[in-house]
Amino acid sequence: MAAALALFYKLLPLYVTVILGWLSGRYLEASGKHIAGIMLYIMTPSVVFSGVMAAPLSPEVILLPLLTFGLCSVIGVAHHWLARRFIRDGSASLMPLSVGTGNTGYFGIPVALLLFGQEGLALYIVCMLGTTLFENSVGFYLAARGRYSLKDSLVRVARLPSVYAFMLAVVLNLSGLSIPEVFTPLFDNLRGAYSILGMMIIGMGILSFRGLAGNLRFTGLAFLGKFVTWPVVALLFWWLDANLFGIYDLAVYQAIFLISITPIAANTVVIATLLDTAPRQAAGTALLSTLFALAFIPVMVALVLP
Repeated sequence: MAAALALFYKLLPLYVTVILGWLSGRYLEASGKHIAGIMLYIMTPSVVFSGVMAAPLSPEVILLPLLTFGLCSVIGVAHHWLARRFIRDGSASLMPLSVGTGNTGYFGIPVALLLFGQEGLALYIVCMLGTTLFENSVGFYLAARGRYSLKDSLVRVARLPSVYAFMLAVVLNLSGLSIPEVFTPLFDNLRGAYSILGMMIIGMGILSFRGLAGNLRFTGLAFLGKFVTWPVVALLFWWLDANLFGIYDLAVYQAIFLISITPIAANTVVIATLLDTAPRQAAGTALLSTLFALAFIPVMVALVLP
């Protein structure tokens, strides 16, 4: 219970940041769409690049983002299939992003640091990169397909720099190179801005706090996928590997489980805003999931993580 309360207390600044984002959009007319472009094309690839460069890479560790990417893809595609049958508006194309990934960066990194310390945080970030790869490939493609043709969607995915940043960092890391010390403060500052702006853009997408749920079918299916399907899949992977395959250890199981219980990703709002595809629906559902996670994460951590 003490750990759950400490975690609850640590999450409070994230909600203050969302409120600051709402105030900026409501009274300062701050443009979420402009910030979304900066987030997607500058800050996200910078965080991916610096995270991979700092990680101790081995074949097993390199495969972790691919493992997480595979889990995100299976969950996202399955719920996309459901959404297309139950949701009749354009927001159905946002379902893979809403349930397949999570707010693993802006929200998850502070939680991982609190739970696992610096060593566990590095492993968590490597696992988290799989969700970023999903957002910038399969998730973005399916979201764009709700508005653009197959060719245009593929072109837009090919223009996203995060996948290239990941591949470049792997090559440089395995070659024994590191980020020059003079650039370390720059990447530290970009990581801090990434967290702040990522949470603020959720608030910017909310013009009114009434009717946050929007399309109740979308919100219900998104909550089902994010807070039921993902944790069940993570626990199933934990049990299968621990009892049958024995490839990874407890630290990996804990990292993937934490990824599974994070709220809907702020990058879902970023991409919805950039594509102009139901951004208010995305922002409202993401904010509701973030509020829900304030109680959900401490309870799940207390029940599951040793």
